[in-house]
Amino acid sequence: MERTPQSTPPAGSPAQLVLPRTIHLVPLDQIAGFDVRPGFYEINGATAIPGGVNFTVHSHSATSIELLLFHRTEDEPFAVLPFPQHYRIGNVYSMIVFKLNIEEFEYAYRVDGPYDPKKGLIFDRSKYLLDPYAKAVTGQSQWGDSSPRGQHYKARVVKDDFDWRDTQQPLIPMEDLIIYELHVRGFTKDASSGVKHPGTFDGLREKIPYLERLGVNAVELMPIFEFDEMQDYRQYNGQTLYNYWGYSTVGFFSPNTSYTASTEYNREGNELKGLINALHQKGIEVYLDVVFNHTAEGDERGPFFSFKGFDNNIYYLLTPEGYYYNFSGCGNTMNCNHPIVRQMILDCLRYWVTTYRVDGFRFDLASILGRSEDGSPMGAPPLLQSLAFDPILGDVKLIAEAWDAGGLYQVGTFPSWNRWAEWNGRYRDDIRRYLKGDPGFAQGAALRMIGSQDMYGSRGGTNASVNFITCHDGFTLWDLYSYNTKHNEPNGWNSTDGANDNNSWNCGEEGESHDPVVNALRRRMCRNAFALLMCSRGVPMFLAGDEFCNTQFGNNNAYCQDNIISWLDWSRLDQNQDMFHFFQYMIRFRKNHRVLRATTGNGALGFPDVSFHGVEPWRDSPFGGQDRYVGVMFSGWERNAGSQIIYVASNAWWEDLEVRLPQLPASLSWEKAVDTWEAQQTPCLLSGSQVTIRARSVMVFVAK
Repeated sequence: MERTPQSTPPAGSPAQLVLPRTIHLVPLDQIAGFDVRPGFYEINGATAIPGGVNFTVHSHSATSIELLLFHRTEDEPFAVLPFPQHYRIGNVYSMIVFKLNIEEFEYAYRVDGPYDPKKGLIFDRSKYLLDPYAKAVTGQSQWGDSSPRGQHYKARVVKDDFDWRDTQQPLIPMEDLIIYELHVRGFTKDASSGVKHPGTFDGLREKIPYLERLGVNAVELMPIFEFDEMQDYRQYNGQTLYNYWGYSTVGFFSPNTSYTASTEYNREGNELKGLINALHQKGIEVYLDVVFNHTAEGDERGPFFSFKGFDNNIYYLLTPEGYYYNFSGCGNTMNCNHPIVRQMILDCLRYWVTTYRVDGFRFDLASILGRSEDGSPMGAPPLLQSLAFDPILGDVKLIAEAWDAGGLYQVGTFPSWNRWAEWNGRYRDDIRRYLKGDPGFAQGAALRMIGSQDMYGSRGGTNASVNFITCHDGFTLWDLYSYNTKHNEPNGWNSTDGANDNNSWNCGEEGESHDPVVNALRRRMCRNAFALLMCSRGVPMFLAGDEFCNTQFGNNNAYCQDNIISWLDWSRLDQNQDMFHFFQYMIRFRKNHRVLRATTGNGALGFPDVSFHGVEPWRDSPFGGQDRYVGVMFSGWERNAGSQIIYVASNAWWEDLEVRLPQLPASLSWEKAVDTWEAQQTPCLLSGSQVTIRARSVMVFVAK
């Protein structure tokens, strides 16, 4: 008697879209005791259908493929089903296996083919291979499981029955975004987080009220695809080190099962969907940090568990001798502009958008996505163009980390079609150098504050620039002003890892200090940085924990630290309530003044849209005198909001400055809205236009 699904597939699932209700259209074959028939060749992966499961996989150079079925937790298959040659069309193998209950098996493949390493052909029939389109990966659901990987990777068939109800995606305009970057595990793993399910999607869900209180409207999740945290597993000075960040992809279509509060047999992803749905209900968008530049298989010394076994010379960029190009710095580089790989990446992103309702993607080392099959940069990469114009991705934010480990740096020049935004590394560097008082960076800081029009003026306007001063890769904001040099000794590489060009300043004492003068200066420097970030055109992003002075103790490359170095210490929120309130205040201030977020097309009351000023207004060369002072005025008019005029005055010098603000019409006065010299913000009207900007501080004035 044939088994049928317990419930109808949800609308939009592949089963409902393309599969008929009756599938016994031709006589059935028998393989290994199972009734089988040719499957649905255009549906990649394993898909539950009425009465069975459809398995579809492809390989360009394979000579044969076998489907392996396993009982849960067992390492040897209970059934081996070779794909008959007449079940192959082109390079695609597809087979329906009837009377399979998806909750009673896991699966993998064995692939045979030629072995010629110089041509990149390394087929090995002894290897169990993970389906590249696997929707759930088994073998590593428990974080830190040190059992051997690779041969233990198997896949499950996932039942997509999550009920999204009528929740709508927020669809927030780019200029209105405030992005909060976080690591799912590290956000709540420490006991100080106070959640019931620390280190999980559910733990993050418990913190949604906190995100609302802070005021952010987008979260960018560091990698949540299934990855191998054991790739860098080692012991150093009594600490266990992992590939904690997650930039080590195992399965592109699979959520990380170790981030769930409970095991989700055959419903993998439901906890993550619940998190995304709950965030959407509060108007918060969700972006995924995706890693298509390399995989966890590494180079010729690395494991062999999926792509190497299906088509090594297609999925990876290889030298003429058959070795792996390493533009990722992680051993291999994906051949992103090969048609097969390009289609898989597009399928993957479409899947996360349609099945998980993801709102955007940040592409790690995105310059690799624009390299050709010989590794050279392309002028109009087919992959990037496909993603820019794909209709399913039409409302999705596409954000590039516009560089790679091979020396390609494309900030300001990343191929965009006015569709891609970029992490603006020049914003980070120029603002950092300006704030710590380096000479000659006033003009650079001013240009970054107006949306880097010198870089993006002809493409996408200010929305092309994602502005940030801190992110996961580098110092936290507190550490930026607590350390002159990195302190990465716990990583085990004699502190040779991590960036050396941090543009940081310890404010007079290295590391944690008990000197109240030093700590007061550090807090002011943090307020200065966040005030400028919130008063800059472009899309602001900041690192989780910066709002309460979280520290990594000077480690600027904490990729392997699954401990308090990387975890948020929520006790610092209680200790630093004043900083949290300042972040809240500045976020509200930005939201209330659209002129800071986008041009209205013209200025207000005769003022230009943006203007630069020295300590005296309207000087022809405001950066030719005191080059540690920046005055930027934004002006605009909107039908519903009327005129908005804001002057941002920042003094990176170590002495007070006397500054005269631009003269306003007689009906208006300047109101001091922000003063980072003070921890608490108390707006007050000025009696004139002459003000004193205290040493190393930022003031913001609003025309009232």
